[in-house]
Amino acid sequence: MNLRSIPLSAWIGIAGIAITILCAIFAPVIAPYGERDVVGDIWLPAGGDFLLGTDNLGRDLFSRLIYGARTTIFVALAATVLSFSLGMILSFAAAVMGGFVDQFFSRFNDLMMAIPTLIFALVVLAVLPQHLWILILVMAVLDSTRVFRIGRAVALDVAVMEFVEAARLRGEGSLWIIFREILPNTLSPLLAEFGLRFAFSILFLSTLSFLGLGIQPPAADWGGMVKDNKDGIIFGISAALIPGAAIATLAICVNLVVDWLMKRTSSLKGGRGDA
Repeated sequence: MNLRSIPLSAWIGIAGIAITILCAIFAPVIAPYGERDVVGDIWLPAGGDFLLGTDNLGRDLFSRLIYGARTTIFVALAATVLSFSLGMILSFAAAVMGGFVDQFFSRFNDLMMAIPTLIFALVVLAVLPQHLWILILVMAVLDSTRVFRIGRAVALDVAVMEFVEAARLRGEGSLWIIFREILPNTLSPLLAEFGLRFAFSILFLSTLSFLGLGIQPPAADWGGMVKDNKDGIIFGISAALIPGAAIATLAICVNLVVDWLMKRTSSLKGGRGDA
């Protein structure tokens, strides 16, 4: 891949993602205060000792934003990786085996997609204990239905090609066909979809936290920070807008990179191509 062929928009997206990841990794070094430290009065304006001001409890907003990046990215990335692992394995198995297996997985997937995602998540999370791994698992299971649909679509296109038929005639098993024949030839569109699902996971996590069923206080995450400071908007306090802008900026950066990947790979040959 020629770096000069990468458009400016993709570089902007890559830079934004890289900055966010660095902030998440080195949060204790970058943040001037602790994640939960009360360091001043409530809703102090930006300036002085507080780069972005303070929140509704007098905690440094910049420090909370940095620590919130760590929590938001970790949960969204973990849920996306798990959803892709589950969705790809089931979709490829359905495409390769066909018959009853394909019909069973496809109809069950249609049933899950018929249920409104947010309502289903709210009901399940309200019933289950408030643990981080449960939140990740619920997000992953719900998102895997979307991954299953696109994974099955691209796998079916590859499964009818000559080299797959040749592998079947050689006596190769389903696992060989999935991981050695289908996966390499569907990797590029799936990578683009991975970035898109990651952006949706960030937005979905922020929505759940805003509604009180995502990351639980006093841990910092961007959706929860919007919820904590939303009342300040009435008094002209911009504390809720800062984490909201961070959510929007990261989602835009991810989409910029995804758009470039999708334009770069217009066919299923991207997994083995030189583009």
